[in-house]
This record gives sequence, structure tokens and C-alpha cells, in this order.
Amino acid sequence: MLIPEFIAQQPAERQEILARIHAIIVEKDKTVTAAVGVMMGKEMILYHGPGMFKYGLASVKNYMSLHVMPIYGSPVLYERYKERLPLANFQKGCINFKNEEEMPLPVVEQLISDCAGVDLLALKEKWQQQSKAKKRK
Repeated sequence: MLIPEFIAQQPAERQEILARIHAIIVEKDKTVTAAVGVMMGKEMILYHGPGMFKYGLASVKNYMSLHVMPIYGSPVLYERYKERLPLANFQKGCINFKNEEEMPLPVVEQLISDCAGVDLLALKEKWQQQSKAKKRK
């Protein structure tokens, strides 16, 4: 399925914000490619950066979700945007929201701009090295 088809299948009141968030992601983070796929048993727009998943945009029964792997790996980014998006519901690596009031697009633009430069492969390698070092102790 193509991304415009996916968005068109969502409830009418969600289509514009989903389309605008999608546009922000592909505009602000040139490292990703987007396609509709399945993650966690749900169909969503998946954005892959070099070598791994970076973002996901989903529309589920009671809310929409923006999965943001760079905030999962960066406590600084996580706390910054938890403060800037006080009406949204933060999980470890995703932000759940019901409407644009909870997820203002100017804040989404800044979030994606901040995340665009995050090298997830480097973070993964660092985490793996730290994990190996702990096992040796």
C-alpha cells in the first residue's frame, strides 16, 4: 500500500495531521525512506534510516503514535520533548496523541530536526560495547 492510500484510510479527522507529520519527517530528515509496513502487529508508516528503523507513524483505535527511536536512545531529547509536549502521552520510544493540540506541528518540526542528526547505528554500537564490557566484569 502506498502512503497516501494509508492516510486516506484513516478517520477523516486524523488525515490532515498524519499527512502533515509525514511531510515534516521526510522534509526534515533526509536520511530516511518511508513505506507502509507492520510493526508491533499494526500497520503504519515506517521510516528507515541507514541500517535501521528510525520513526513510525501509526493510527490506532484511540490515538495516533509517533515512534521516535532517537528519543529512546537519548534521555536528553526525551526529557526536552516530554516538557515541550505536555499534553501528549510519552512511552519509552513513542509519543501518543489524539490531535494537533496534543502534538503541535511546530514542536514536531523541531523534534524531527533534532533527531535527524542522530546516528542510531553509532548509538547501537556504543550500547553493544557497553553491554559486552558489563558482561566481562
